[in-house]
Amino acid sequence: MANTFHRVGNGPHPVLVLPGWFGDAHAFEPIEAWLDGGAFSYVFMDYRGYGGMRDAPGDYTIDEIATDALALADELGFASFSLIGHSMGGMAIERIAALAPKRVRALVAVAPVPCGGIRMDAARRALFEGAAVQVEQRRTIIDRSTGGRLPASWVAWKAAYSAARSMPAAFAAYFHAWADTDFSDAIDGRHPLKALVGRHDPVFNAALMADTYARRYPLASVEVLENAGHYPMNETPLALAAAIESFLLSVSPAPASARTR
Repeated sequence: MANTFHRVGNGPHPVLVLPGWFGDAHAFEPIEAWLDGGAFSYVFMDYRGYGGMRDAPGDYTIDEIATDALALADELGFASFSLIGHSMGGMAIERIAALAPKRVRALVAVAPVPCGGIRMDAARRALFEGAAVQVEQRRTIIDRSTGGRLPASWVAWKAAYSAARSMPAAFAAYFHAWADTDFSDAIDGRHPLKALVGRHDPVFNAALMADTYARRYPLASVEVLENAGHYPMNETPLALAAAIESFLLSVSPAPASARTR
């Protein structure tokens, strides 16, 4: 199935960018103007049920996202590439790397859901499940995940945007996909990985990264973005762009076997 996406740059280092549960292919828009298009080719993709793929049928699983991303890479002729994933997209990029490890150069996980999912008590689970049909519950989740410190108007905008750009059935299914999926046994840890988390994110923070990514990836590093919560692309776009590109520029060139696959 053809994916809807847009591209920023035409540089020699391809990068697939996967949004979070509340986002679509335009979720990273605040940083796009500041990316180095001479060094990188950034491709921002949609999921089935989201954005330009809002009406596309699907199972709405992490595996489906991963296989769709690999199909897009094939369509674009990317033999090897790096990956950026935010929140739910952080879990998805790990799955892509597990399915096609030789094609992946590096991973940038932004406030990511780790590959083992997230345990929740009954009350929190009910809040997240209800967000599929209740915009008020989306606002509550967004406000809490950014430390309750951002303007109410922005929180309302973010919730309304996510509701307008996703199908309720897809949004509901993706919650169970990222919360309950566990493929941690499939991680071999070979890839360079940078985890970027916001100082004000109460859940997807440095402590969680230390218990997950730092244990599974010997080449992992964690950076805390000051004055950010769960959405650094909105809260601190310049700091996020700088952190992403300083890491990706440090990644060694793709091996010849990948370039000539």
